[in-house]
Amino acid sequence: MTALLESEAIAQLIREYSRQEVTELLRLQLNLYRTAEREGRGGPALDWTGPAFAAQLHAQLAAARALSLHSVVNATGIIIHTNLGRANLAPEAVNALLGVASSYSNLELNLNSGERGSRYDHVERLICTLTGAEASIVVNNCAAAVLLALMGTAAGKKVVASRGELIEIGGAFRLPDVIEQSGCVLKEVGTTNKTRISDYARAIDSCTAVLLKSHTSNYRIVGFTSSPSRDELASLARDHGVLLIEDLGSGVLVDLSAYGLGDEPVVADVLKAGVDMVMFSGDKLLGGPQAGILAGRRSVIEELKTHPLLRALRIDKLSLAALEATLRLYLPPFDPLASVPVLRAVSEPPDSVRERAIRLAAKLDGPGLEDIEIVASEALVGGGAMPERGLASFALTVRAPGYSAEQLAAHLRGGQTPVIGRIHNGCLHLDLRTVHESELSIIEDGLKSAVKR
Repeated sequence: MTALLESEAIAQLIREYSRQEVTELLRLQLNLYRTAEREGRGGPALDWTGPAFAAQLHAQLAAARALSLHSVVNATGIIIHTNLGRANLAPEAVNALLGVASSYSNLELNLNSGERGSRYDHVERLICTLTGAEASIVVNNCAAAVLLALMGTAAGKKVVASRGELIEIGGAFRLPDVIEQSGCVLKEVGTTNKTRISDYARAIDSCTAVLLKSHTSNYRIVGFTSSPSRDELASLARDHGVLLIEDLGSGVLVDLSAYGLGDEPVVADVLKAGVDMVMFSGDKLLGGPQAGILAGRRSVIEELKTHPLLRALRIDKLSLAALEATLRLYLPPFDPLASVPVLRAVSEPPDSVRERAIRLAAKLDGPGLEDIEIVASEALVGGGAMPERGLASFALTVRAPGYSAEQLAAHLRGGQTPVIGRIHNGCLHLDLRTVHESELSIIEDGLKSAVKR
């Protein structure tokens, strides 16, 4: 081993990487070689000090050093794809993030007074302006927002919730478990499909602190159903001196009913109906970074700002910078439907998506890729929003002689910038609603290299 490490080819690797990394990799290669020899699987003798073996080691070392988390092209048609990082940030948000990341910042410094300030001040006024809330606070995600809300308002007391709204979302996040972890006592009312205002009324007693409503954005119960309106619940909560709080999930700041998303309630409308506090995500339909936003009555929010749990859940400076920049895109003269990538993808006319598909198909006209079609498809909002309602879109179906759809998909995933499509009816589909114009060349290069193998 010592002689091998001192050879010129291996010594060059040590200078480029480190002695420890190269030594560990050499031991691994030696063990693999000896095992193959013992089992009769040995091939031609290796030149352990030659350039070919050194090049093989170099490739392995470079792969081990490569970043694990990097950008991909989302050609699935799912706009808010949790596995692919949810919302894309607007350029303004990216620039704000980079500015704060590359230098010191006034994260918790009041520049006017020179005294210590609050990190929440950077976004609270913006959130209140956009939602009509009296006050707000931001934590690291919506699950944390729900936990803080319940611990801060109802620990040791009763929380009344409809059985039809005891949701589970991705990652086995179950609302009943969160209520239990928050130290509250869950009181289920109604049935899976029907809950009446009288069910809530009968459940309220001297130990009740909160009526909890949850927006069932990731599933639908249809048919023989009923549930009280927010106005009814707000009136009941006021009459009994308890809080009405709602987990909205996605958190829509503008009306998207024109694009088939009318069932996603606008945050300002929810608060206007009398809900005392709402919780929603920053990286779903709001189109910002991962964050959990709480907004509502000042007295409730101010109490949460002093809760010991808040420090453990607080948002970091990078997410905060990106969130502030994203929220500003909802203010004039900006048009959020044009400025926020998620909303732009939701609202883009199908004909515009089709034109992008035509441009990509034209780039792919060549040997091995003759069997490409542009087909109508159905994109999804994703992120738990409107699971049963799609958005009209267009996709390329790709077939290549001698290659299965799985092989093509695997090759695209293995590219320098991976391309993620979906397989449907034995064919690779690339939905263009979630593909930006600048990414067309990446897909082109990936497919052309796939059929040249």
